[in-house]
Amino acid sequence: MCRIAASAYACVIFLAATAVGSAPAEAGEAVSFRANYSAGTIVVKTGERRLYYVTGDGQALRYRVGVGKAGMQWAGTAQIDGKYIKPAWASPSDTTRVIPGGSPSNPMGVAALTLSGGQYAIHGTNRPDSIGGFVSLGCIRMYNQDVMDLFQRVSVGTPVVVTR
Repeated sequence: MCRIAASAYACVIFLAATAVGSAPAEAGEAVSFRANYSAGTIVVKTGERRLYYVTGDGQALRYRVGVGKAGMQWAGTAQIDGKYIKPAWASPSDTTRVIPGGSPSNPMGVAALTLSGGQYAIHGTNRPDSIGGFVSLGCIRMYNQDVMDLFQRVSVGTPVVVTR
């Protein structure tokens, strides 16, 4: 779970955001994706530990992700309600100790896409070895280069569907 400072998230994101860099990010892997989702939808399949960004015409970009640990997984729909570059972070148990955005010890990585409902985010990580595992409190972790690629493709309001 990841939360913005003004709410009750399990981890707190302080929005010390900076502008998006101009360096192009690498794209996810283009794959066939036969499902009934509109182009522009993000689909997270937790069992596969994959995130799909639907591009249309039966295609999607596929990214490896880390997902919720046993008992911390969820399924449902949401929308992206915020986009943040280099968000600062604080543990929900100690909101006075803030890890600044851009710090190598910041678990949010280089960017965060917060989800409506207030509990979760799709974000980068300072632990790339965790990608592909059941590792989080419900947030979706991505390699930093992948979250930047996705960040550049989506906007606030983008639909997100999480399935098991």
